[in-house]
Formats: sequence, C-alpha cells, structure tokens
Amino acid sequence: MLETLIELDKELFLFLNGLHTEALDQVMYWISDKLIWIPFYAWILYLIVKEYKWKAVIWLAGIGLAIAASDQILSGVMKPFFERYRPSRDPEMEGLVHIVNGYTGGRYGFASSHAGNVFALTTFLYLLFREKYRWIGWLFIWAAVVSYSRIYLGVHYPGDILTGAIIGTLMGYLFFRFSNVVKNKYYPETA
Repeated sequence: MLETLIELDKELFLFLNGLHTEALDQVMYWISDKLIWIPFYAWILYLIVKEYKWKAVIWLAGIGLAIAASDQILSGVMKPFFERYRPSRDPEMEGLVHIVNGYTGGRYGFASSHAGNVFALTTFLYLLFREKYRWIGWLFIWAAVVSYSRIYLGVHYPGDILTGAIIGTLMGYLFFRFSNVVKNKYYPETA
C-alpha cells in the first residue's frame, strides 16, 4: 500500500512539475522565496496592530508559535526521521525533474515546511479575521500557490506538500485556539 502511494506521488509530481514554461520559471522562483513576501507580512502586521492595538501581541505571539511549531515538526522532526529525498535530489528521478536556477533545496523533503508555514499563517489569519474581512479566505489560494511553487521548482512531491499543509493547518488552528484562551483570560472584554 505504501509503495503504491509513493509511486502515485512520483507520477503526480512528474505531471505537475512537467507543466512548466520558461515564462513562469522566474515567477515561481520568486513566489517560493520567503523574502519577497516581507511587504505582505508587514501589511498583515499592520492589520493586526490596527485592529487590536497593543493587545495584538497575543495574536502575533500565537502566529509566531504556530509557524515555529509547524516548522519544527516538519523540518526538525519529520525530515530527519523519514529521510525521503527531494525529487531534485532523488537518484531515481535524475534527468526527469525540471529544476529552476539550479535550486535543489536540502537533501530531504518530507514534509514541506514552506507549505506548513504558509498554511499555519493562513489558517490563523482566517480564524482571526473571518468575521471582519470577507476576503480573508482568499489567502488559502495564496498558500496553495506558494505550496505549488515547491513542486514546480522540483523540490517537493505533492505528498510532501499535502502533509505540510495539513500539519500547518492544525498548528494554525491549535495556536489560534490557545491565543483565544489567553485573550479571554486576560482581556475578556476585548475582541
């Protein structure tokens, strides 16, 4: 059963990675880069501080903990435990993977911390702002595009992405609930 899933994961990867075009190579490379999103993160910081003033520290700490937990589970525990090669580093996939700008990532890729981190952030923000901003659910498309960019670049299998997204979503949910408990305990009259 596990072997069948691994083979399906490789086949799906080859299909998705094979959908590349020269015009999108640099775009996907940028989408995958963490630094390009700094203005977006600054805007999110602004929204949270604008809405919650100095009490925003509870929500910002919750976001930080959600991302840190997701990252540690995925990169600190799962990658060294499972030691599954990234497609870009898998000897069985040599010559089959479309790689952009020579970027191959680290040795192991199960599971994707990029996917985990963006889904942790997105889930937390969705739960925090779902009643205030109707558009907030669209952030899940952003998280999906960032996650797909990892397949496009040849550094993650779809199973890596799916597992990372699930763990990130769980961490976003758990740390939002935790932050909400803290908020209600110390500031019960505030949102």
